[in-house]
Amino acid sequence: MKKFLLFVAGLIALFVLIANIGPMILLGLSIWLLYVVFKKFVKSDSITGKIGWIVLGLVILSITFSNIFAVIGVAAAYILYLIVSNWKKDADDSVVKVMEDDDPFTNFERQWADLNN
Repeated sequence: MKKFLLFVAGLIALFVLIANIGPMILLGLSIWLLYVVFKKFVKSDSITGKIGWIVLGLVILSITFSNIFAVIGVAAAYILYLIVSNWKKDADDSVVKVMEDDDPFTNFERQWADLNN
């Protein structure tokens, strides 16, 4: 039942991620452009140049705020990462348990080590 719920949650997170991939790209691009505009603003010496960079920065900032719901897509990607890592961890744990339980020599070695201590 746990695997099924992880699968359903992963499927939902995947659909949310796919639905928000465009706004996520635009959000990343606008944040990068804001960084470039800030760097150009700092390097500019003239007042008109600084005013131009501020206006351009405000336009890009409005694009950034219009795509702020893309954070939902980032959260979905993080949730999907957690689900996949939990799924792999559960699979690795079950393999280790099966290998320990089926191998009589491993059990003997563990019991012999316990007796010696």
